[in-house]
Amino acid sequence: MARPLRIAFSGALYHITSRGNARENIYQDDDDRRDFLDLLDRSCKRHAWVCHAYCLMPNHYHLLIETSQPTLSQGMKYLNGIYTQRFNRRHDRVGHVLQGRFKAILIDTEAYLLELSRYIVLNPVRAKLVHSAGNWPWSSYRATAGLAPSHPCLTVDWVLSEFGKAKRVAHERYRVFVQEGKMQPSPWASLKNQVYLGSDDFVEDMLDKLSPEQSLADIPKRQKRRPAKPLTYYQEQYSDRTRAMASAYLSGQYTLTQVGEQFGVSGATVSRAVKTYEERKMQNVRPDPQLHWIH
Repeated sequence: MARPLRIAFSGALYHITSRGNARENIYQDDDDRRDFLDLLDRSCKRHAWVCHAYCLMPNHYHLLIETSQPTLSQGMKYLNGIYTQRFNRRHDRVGHVLQGRFKAILIDTEAYLLELSRYIVLNPVRAKLVHSAGNWPWSSYRATAGLAPSHPCLTVDWVLSEFGKAKRVAHERYRVFVQEGKMQPSPWASLKNQVYLGSDDFVEDMLDKLSPEQSLADIPKRQKRRPAKPLTYYQEQYSDRTRAMASAYLSGQYTLTQVGEQFGVSGATVSRAVKTYEERKMQNVRPDPQLHWIH
């Protein structure tokens, strides 16, 4: 069977899933789950994503991701690849952790944003792991419902704005909405062509985005990529050469080779600079394992 098309563009909304190899668990303990969410946060910052909902299940995960730039594949390669490396190193193992390609469904935001945000956090209830969404600590439900602080990877404003302007009211209405979802049919009955969840008009619009002649006028201004700062900016801004190269690459505007040519080094050297810079940041800001959002 041919692989479904990957359609990437600014402002796209995806329901993303990735499953454990041979249906094995992809988290062995809470440290693995915390590590995954920290990597998700880094993916969002690094690849201009916005995460509107998530749920970590024993052998798979669900994400509701909006891409402010067309970086879905790059971001997923980073998220799944780095998590696999860390998981294997931590548990002294080798081989695949996640099974094959991730699955990404393009979502019609007007019709299915709320439905998917509800579907995702109800996964543990449907799997009979807990009696209610609020009892599962590894989803976005508690933060969106106003019951716990948000993990840095999560943005709740878009979902909550659909339930009211006042946060207290929006939290209450969201809780009722999720509770009512236990009896609702699966949204996947409306899935089209393996990759679209939306109306026929939505599917037609998505197919139009495959055309190289599509006008940039179709993309809202707030979702267009910002003009790139010149590489000389990073050289002048940071006296630390490692930070300068890493910041230039992490801006998302330049390749490793382009940065290397500007700084007179190889792309591999830039890659090592990025790794060193990110390790420094992780050492300076250690996540507290007792943060309230995990309870």
